[in-house]
Amino acid sequence: MSGDSRTIVLTGASDGIGAAAARQLSAHGHRVIVVGRHPEKTRALATEIGARFFLADYGELDQVHRLADDLAQEATTIDVLANNAGGVMPSPRAVTVDGFERTFQVNHLAPFLLTHLLMPCLSRAAVIQTASVAARRFARFDIDDLQGERRWNPGTAYGDAKLANILFTRELDRRFGPALSAVAFHPGVVATSFAAGAGGPWEFLYHNPLARRVLTSTETGGARLTWLAEGEPGVRWRRGGYYERNRLAHTNPLADDAGLAGELWRRSAALLGL
Repeated sequence: MSGDSRTIVLTGASDGIGAAAARQLSAHGHRVIVVGRHPEKTRALATEIGARFFLADYGELDQVHRLADDLAQEATTIDVLANNAGGVMPSPRAVTVDGFERTFQVNHLAPFLLTHLLMPCLSRAAVIQTASVAARRFARFDIDDLQGERRWNPGTAYGDAKLANILFTRELDRRFGPALSAVAFHPGVVATSFAAGAGGPWEFLYHNPLARRVLTSTETGGARLTWLAEGEPGVRWRRGGYYERNRLAHTNPLADDAGLAGELWRRSAALLGL
């Protein structure tokens, strides 16, 4: 980490906890670079906080490659990479232009690729993955069926992808720590546009008026990302850890399988041609 003021790249910053964290981090004096999929929302946020912004749709990996090039030109040293972009995808199962199941690509392969491409900029950096309690509750993880070709539904696909985020965090930290530190967290069940259009219980949970009264606010969810981004690895938070409510937490038992984490890394790299 470099001093008190940090250069922080924050993906998924068009709205929700990403936008909330961007506002908080900017207000605390950090240099925030925002990345989003929605041009108008991302531009508006960047204008509001006086930040640079870049656009990328994780449904197209060519855009991730361009994003990495743009970010490397903008900031040769990145102190924090917050891989926050992701979401639940609606039925039926869909494949991207790159040939991968959409949930798997948007939530796992794209941030895996971005992190890999930005490695020259990440010396002594922290990489934060926005994971989810869904990894514990909904995952039916099968290393031989990563893209749900044999069995697929929105919740299982999302839970599997969020478990992949945690496995990636563990393996990233194992391979590169302490030169690089990685951590994953669950922001809470947050009242955002998340799961809009997903249908079924996911959309009902996040978007019916009664349920939204008890959901975590975007400011609180964003503050949990901010807490990690401003914290010192190994001091405030454990390298390779998974956090809920700013506390080290248990997740799916498979997250502790180092062999599985290594195999997921190898298969992800092979799928991406890395």
